[in-house]
Amino acid sequence: MIHPTRFRTTADEPGHRLLVLAICCVSAAVVVMDISIVNVALPSIRRDLHASVSGLQWTVDAYTLVLAAFLVPAGSTADRVGRRRVFQIGLAAFGIGSLLCGLAPSVGWLVAARVVQAVGGTMLNPVAMAIVATAFPEPADRARAIGVFGATTGLAPALGPVLGGLLVDGFGWHAVFWVNVPVVAAAIGCAALFVPESRTPRPRRFDPAGQALVVVVLGCVVYAVIESRRLGWTSPVILGLLVVAALGVLGVLRHEPRRTDPLLELRLFRSVPFGSAILMAFFALCGFGAFLFVTTLYLQEVRGMSALAAGLCLLPVGALTVVLSPLTGRLVGARGPRLPLVVAGSALALGALASLRLGPATPLPAVLVTFLLFGVFLGAVNPPITNTAVSGMPRSMAGVAASLASAGRQSGTTLGVAIAGMIMGPALTRGGTAFTAAERGVWWLVAGLGVCVVALGLLATGRRALESADRTAALFEDLDGRP
Repeated sequence: MIHPTRFRTTADEPGHRLLVLAICCVSAAVVVMDISIVNVALPSIRRDLHASVSGLQWTVDAYTLVLAAFLVPAGSTADRVGRRRVFQIGLAAFGIGSLLCGLAPSVGWLVAARVVQAVGGTMLNPVAMAIVATAFPEPADRARAIGVFGATTGLAPALGPVLGGLLVDGFGWHAVFWVNVPVVAAAIGCAALFVPESRTPRPRRFDPAGQALVVVVLGCVVYAVIESRRLGWTSPVILGLLVVAALGVLGVLRHEPRRTDPLLELRLFRSVPFGSAILMAFFALCGFGAFLFVTTLYLQEVRGMSALAAGLCLLPVGALTVVLSPLTGRLVGARGPRLPLVVAGSALALGALASLRLGPATPLPAVLVTFLLFGVFLGAVNPPITNTAVSGMPRSMAGVAASLASAGRQSGTTLGVAIAGMIMGPALTRGGTAFTAAERGVWWLVAGLGVCVVALGLLATGRRALESADRTAALFEDLDGRP
């Protein structure tokens, strides 16, 4: 038997490094794409599996909830036991979960399979980024590689609705999950052949109590929001969940400061830019998650479009994201994050206000122009949020800060879908004017979130905010002696 390591080229060869980059980009892309690709399949899933509104919400949220809850510890686990090993385990779990999703006989089984899929996904995105950073030791090469990685993961959610529409119309909703299986199988083999193993000299310690508290808080809040329409906000179950979530927050505030390597480094929130960035990430993706959930149903259930046609209608959002993201990154580098954040929040609010006028007979060009505003928002929002989160942080905390910003995005997406479904209620399945009347509540919420992004963007980039970031960074410099 020939051992796979005999085929590995040295890490110094440019071709080898590019192969590692390609493997990581493709693997991370399928994880990100699965957030958006499933939205186009929701109407087919509802008809085939007789899913309720809450069942559709859980089909999306079971995935994003697990990603949000386990994103941070996945990176530290890989640092400790080996990045390639965790990366391959994540690929295998994601592939098995995708296969099970396609075979699910009911919505309950589908949600359970989505959890398995997401557990694998948590091991891919942060670990893939760490592998790329390790494979490109030169700062200039690393910056370019991370730029390619970011562009790929930014393009993936834009292509998700189009690819999902093609698969649903051609092969049924099962295909949006099965398409992942050959991709991850090839990635597992390529990782064994070409990705070198790496670890960090000093990995952060695992924080099981902190992790359990985060899962309890996120799980209770999302479950309460999704099931509140069925049980009522005064139900003992809902009230009990909210009490448990509140106790979980108190537990986090009491437990995490006592840890040497806490899961949530609460001292980072003394930095106004960092705290604002986490809130902006949460609000921004909460708004976009609600937009994507409601819009794909509007296009298919109200306007009677096919899954492919609905995906193509969302293509302008993706196209603008791809065009604007690198331009926004350069603007942030040259002039700072304030202007992009104001533009992003304004575009989100204006897109929501314009959506208030959408109805069953609204001309399609007017619909597409409205969607363009959401494309401007998505293309302008991510680079300044990441920059604001890590700006001024010492290198020892930059990775943690970026991971928490990503967790904020996933938490926002999860809650956006949950709240949108709660507001829409039975109108999701009635269609027509009942749907468009109910969705106005969602658009008012999204408009408010856009205004919050603008306000936080102005707050986070002021002189006093930047001074707070310097003071926070000094705390960690004094502790670990690293700049």
